[in-house]
Amino acid sequence: MTRDRPTADRLDITVRRHLTRRASLHQPSSSPHSPIDSPTLARTRSRSTPLLRAVLSCIVALWIAGALPAQQSSAPDARDSATRRVLLPEEFARFVPRNALDMVRQIPGFSVREGGEERGLGQVDTNILINGRRISGKSNGPVDALQRIPAGDVVRLEIVDGASLDLAGLSGQVLNVITRSDRKVSGQYRWAPQMRDYGASTRWGELEISLSGSGERSEWTLGLANEQQRFGGRGPERVFDGDGLLVERRFERRFEEFDVPSLSGSFTRESERGNVFNFTGALQGFLYSQREFSDQSGPGPGDPLLRSRSLSQSEDEVSYELGFDYEMALGPGRLKWIGLHRFEYSPSEDSVRFDFADDRPATETVFEREADEYETILRTEYTFALWGGDAQLSLEAVRNVVDLESELAERDAEGVLQPISFRGSSSRIEEERDEATLSFSRELTPRLQLQASVGAEYSRLEQIGELGLVRDFVRPKGLLSLDWKAGSQLDVSTKIERQVGQLDFFDFAANVNLNQEQVNVSNVNLVPPQSWLLETELNQGLGAAGSATLRLFAEEIDDIVDQIPIEGSGEAPGNIDSAERYGATLDLTLLSDPFAWRGGRFDVRFTLIDSEVIDPLLGVPRRISGTDNFSLNSELRQDFFGTDWASGMRIFYEEDSARIRLDQTTLARESFTFADLYLEHKDVRGLTIRGSLGNVFDRQNRFFRTIFNDRATGDIAFREERFRRFGPVYTLSIQGSF
Repeated sequence: MTRDRPTADRLDITVRRHLTRRASLHQPSSSPHSPIDSPTLARTRSRSTPLLRAVLSCIVALWIAGALPAQQSSAPDARDSATRRVLLPEEFARFVPRNALDMVRQIPGFSVREGGEERGLGQVDTNILINGRRISGKSNGPVDALQRIPAGDVVRLEIVDGASLDLAGLSGQVLNVITRSDRKVSGQYRWAPQMRDYGASTRWGELEISLSGSGERSEWTLGLANEQQRFGGRGPERVFDGDGLLVERRFERRFEEFDVPSLSGSFTRESERGNVFNFTGALQGFLYSQREFSDQSGPGPGDPLLRSRSLSQSEDEVSYELGFDYEMALGPGRLKWIGLHRFEYSPSEDSVRFDFADDRPATETVFEREADEYETILRTEYTFALWGGDAQLSLEAVRNVVDLESELAERDAEGVLQPISFRGSSSRIEEERDEATLSFSRELTPRLQLQASVGAEYSRLEQIGELGLVRDFVRPKGLLSLDWKAGSQLDVSTKIERQVGQLDFFDFAANVNLNQEQVNVSNVNLVPPQSWLLETELNQGLGAAGSATLRLFAEEIDDIVDQIPIEGSGEAPGNIDSAERYGATLDLTLLSDPFAWRGGRFDVRFTLIDSEVIDPLLGVPRRISGTDNFSLNSELRQDFFGTDWASGMRIFYEEDSARIRLDQTTLARESFTFADLYLEHKDVRGLTIRGSLGNVFDRQNRFFRTIFNDRATGDIAFREERFRRFGPVYTLSIQGSF
């Protein structure tokens, strides 16, 4: 999900990446009336066979694809056996794009896969190439790279079959951005101030500036940015006892701020002999703070104040990443070296304070943590011709280190913070991993492309500390992918893949969530999850009317990480034997021009996911804790023909499954969709200016939590339900080039 997503009263994907390691202040919770509170209802769910259903769905989809008549495009067909579509810059002129990302966002039926979550570098996990090459690095992902390429430097955009390329792991639609090599120094900028109600301060610092240029055989980009948000919200919270009686009223106010300043860039040089050198670098900060105030009183509307609660959370992170790759001809093929080093320092502090209306002294608890993270990767790839296709042998070595130091303290009656010892508060986790993969791709017929890979990884995982443990693993990996050009406007790709997941090393150490009064003990027995993934993607061109892409997937997971009981009456993230996840995503773009309505465009991305795992406490099926279930992201845009004006409306809504712990369930729900309206002028003295009004339906954030005396019997201790409004959001965006 990219930054054009409507700004809602929640952290966007960039901030979530930083906060998922820590217990979030807004963990989803369960409604007092939700079925997840009932173990009896949970037992009625039956196990399913999603992999079988997905196989049948794929067969049906392929049969339908073969039965569909070939549709003729109203435009000349620029496809060949490998290229699906060629899009030229003039096709995006009406949107006045400032950079390559602005163009990519307007491609019908195409969405950017951000990637960066794979173990090491591994196979290509994003669907963006630049001049036929993968984007090196992790934090320097495809969105950042595309933003730094000025629109005037784009020669064309090619959508190709992933399996037709000599890059292992690619399937389905892949976008190759071709840039000119003779461009002069140029730049672009964007500034987006924002105002909110309900106590949030004005956002002045959302800014992006980028430069790019090229020489005879080299090109470079440089970007300076600050992603900034200012949130505020307020509303009531009510507490009910186990019998459903109201026992406490609360009124809460929340203020949240973050800044993500970054400096990033890339440099590419190609020698006369065709050797290519790429360098990428990024320096980034993450400055986060949150304050929450709660006035708590009895159940009656006129009951006096009992106490006040103050929550404070902060993190001041700094990180850097350096990456390079060098490609050269060697013997009958080409050899490529790739290297990456990443470091992140993340100190954080959480505190909760209670001030009482009577004479009792204030109480306060403080949890502090310092985390150092290191990742070093060295990878080599050798690509050569084989059996009428392309083969690639790759070797990769990775070293990961996470060093954690935590402290918990409580203020005594004299106001002095006294340390509290807890097991597993400090830990160092080291992983050394080696991987070998052989992949092969070939055109079987002019309409059918094959890609296959087979490999394995060896890893040594060591937890250093009072609960130290050393373990070794050997994991097989592989992929089989077919891309079929079923018609002039229909492409079908199917793949089955054996994957190895990445552990969150923060799960090995004990952790305290002061906001929800939750404690995770240390669990040194975590193992990486593995899965079988079956995926089918159908891309149906609609000619001048747009495009539709349907993705179906099913995944069977071994050793999935979820909340489990730990010996000694504790709990922590741990492995559950097996789980299933399956779903569908539809990307649809409809253009109004063929229907005598000029300038209209409708985009919608709809995702529906279901999952199943056996609850480790109850022994009954339930959804995987805290995963995505449903999302809807749509935009209706109107460019007014013959003018520089455009307007539109964007809508976003999503639902996650409940988070399940041994003694509680939590669930987050929005009252309604988040929507914003915008009005844009594309040429105000060379600038593109957009004004938008967000949250036009006055969406509220809702939070429900049920705490059990014994979840196995359904005996409830108390329930909480929270409703917070954050009001309208006013944003001004100014974009320009120089």
